[in-house]
Amino acid sequence: MSGLITIASVVDDLFKKIRTPFEFSAPLLLRIYLAPIFILAGYGKLQLGAENVSFIDRFKADPNVVAWFGNPDWGLGLPAPDVLAFMAGWTEFLGGWLLVAGLLTRYIAIPLMVTMIVAATTAHWDSGWHALPESKLTVPWEWKAEAIEQANIRKEKAKEILKQHGNYEWLTEYGGITILKNGIEFAATYFLMLLALMFMGAGKVFSIDYWIARKFSLP
Repeated sequence: MSGLITIASVVDDLFKKIRTPFEFSAPLLLRIYLAPIFILAGYGKLQLGAENVSFIDRFKADPNVVAWFGNPDWGLGLPAPDVLAFMAGWTEFLGGWLLVAGLLTRYIAIPLMVTMIVAATTAHWDSGWHALPESKLTVPWEWKAEAIEQANIRKEKAKEILKQHGNYEWLTEYGGITILKNGIEFAATYFLMLLALMFMGAGKVFSIDYWIARKFSLP
């Protein structure tokens, strides 16, 4: 027992010694991971790259996204869809770039977490937890286990059809065939990563927040 305590003490001391020079790595990696996800998601909700629209209209939400936000039959059925699509798009797009720069990180994490809550509760909640129909449950809190079973039945049927009528080896050369279950897994994961950034901040050295705090002697 004393030997285990000694080993644990040595490992703990080692982590304390290397913590300072590598303290920036965890928030930096979280920012690098999340930033392109939000930038692309926000860009897709806006008309920034649209053709044949006025300069002003380029900065508005995509009409197709607005329709999806507002339609109760095949969309989310949200109120004021034009406003919400506009807010979600710009929050994700600008928020992603702020994460890249490490600027206002704690502050932008909050509205980004709100977008993840909205996405989880409106677009994904009815599909349960898992994003894909895992053959075995990887978490005990999946509340749509029957959807996994049904998705796997459809996946096997799709594979059967493709093997009979398509070039299955070519189709699966770069990845197997699957059915999107579309649960809240990704939205919840991004929420937790943003929550960590909200408390940790952008990290040292590789963030504008760090240099601003250092210049003005902020905590």
